[in-house]
Amino acid sequence: MHAKQVLSLLSLALSFAAASPAFAQDAADQKPLPAQLVDALNGVFGKQTDNRAVHAKGIVLEGKFTPSADAASLTKAPHLQAGTTVPVTVRFSDFAGVPAIPDTDPNASPRGMAVKFQLPDGSNSDLVMHSYNGFPTATAEQFRDLLIALAASGKDAPKPTPLEQFFETHPIAKTFLTAEKPAPVSYASLPYYAVNSFKFTNAKDDSTLVRYQMLPEGGAEYLTKEQLAEAGPSYLAEEIRKRVADGPVRMKLQVQIAEPGDKIEDPSIAWPDSRKTVELGVVEIDKVNPDSDAAQRALLFIENAVPAGIEPADPMVDIRSQAYTVSFARRHAAAAQ
Repeated sequence: MHAKQVLSLLSLALSFAAASPAFAQDAADQKPLPAQLVDALNGVFGKQTDNRAVHAKGIVLEGKFTPSADAASLTKAPHLQAGTTVPVTVRFSDFAGVPAIPDTDPNASPRGMAVKFQLPDGSNSDLVMHSYNGFPTATAEQFRDLLIALAASGKDAPKPTPLEQFFETHPIAKTFLTAEKPAPVSYASLPYYAVNSFKFTNAKDDSTLVRYQMLPEGGAEYLTKEQLAEAGPSYLAEEIRKRVADGPVRMKLQVQIAEPGDKIEDPSIAWPDSRKTVELGVVEIDKVNPDSDAAQRALLFIENAVPAGIEPADPMVDIRSQAYTVSFARRHAAAAQ
């Protein structure tokens, strides 16, 4: 995969260029940054009128979350208090902003998992994760620039291409795009990471900096090359439907605890595996939404809408949440027309 994955992503971007010209405006367009991010994603994957700008293909399921006895030691958030079980809506997804991308395509990774916790007071708290421990860039501005460089680096682009130039000064972005990401057996057989940092505050007003992780109950499982060659274009949705029909799917939610020197506002730097972890509870998924396509169009996950006891500790959380809202508003405005 490696270099091939960058070429594959480039090929995917170019296939949409005629229908949706690359976002080549200067950052100087003066639009708010969240709108620039959505425009830049559209420049790579094509303008979406009915789906998300990224992670466009997905499936919606329902279940519940039961907190652990240890969760309340970190935060006073209502869904993380012992004895409280809350309903959850879960959306699994493929990476690209292409609703028909085959699950077997390298550009379908990293996979996404978003969880909407339905709190006792009727509000929600959302969590957005993907299956790679890290983000390609340190800031949202750099991510926009990466997307613009990717869209501008077609086969006729002079060498070094804008993407190659970007990689020279942003090696982590190159690693993100070229790292091997094997195809999973199931959406539920992957670990997921919320790469941004949050501050938890407990009832004693003690605060802790954390990053979320979601771990599959049975451990990570991946397809062999032979199995991948035989898999269908929507094998992941088919597999999760069968898996849930056979019994509840359980995934453990935990957080890593930051130590001095850990990067709090730079999601491109993963914290070491040696960091202490605390289990927050278990997500138990027991059914597929009967109208998943309609449900996912109606869903908006907003990471910065959090209850007392949780605060974003990385400015990218707010910018990403605003970008999700821009994408949501645009596709619903298009549908209304």
